[in-house]
Amino acid sequence: MRYRTWDWVALSLVILGALNWGLIGLFRFDLVAVIFGGMEGVFSRIIYTIIALAGLYCLSFIGRTRDIVDSTPERRPHHNTTHNTI
Repeated sequence: MRYRTWDWVALSLVILGALNWGLIGLFRFDLVAVIFGGMEGVFSRIIYTIIALAGLYCLSFIGRTRDIVDSTPERRPHHNTTHNTI
């Protein structure tokens, strides 16, 4: 599968967002808020918004992945051109 640069950036942001949610769920520790000045801070809200947009962009992976899987040689119907003779 060939990824574009934005695909990697978006996927990295989504992973960081998921790890942040894991920290919140397990330890009540919001790393984004700590780094960028509290949950209500302007910078934190910008980061949360960027991560949310990256998550929406990653939804496009579903359609693109399906297209790639459907076009792989194993998935394409093939015709057996050899004939077995007895």
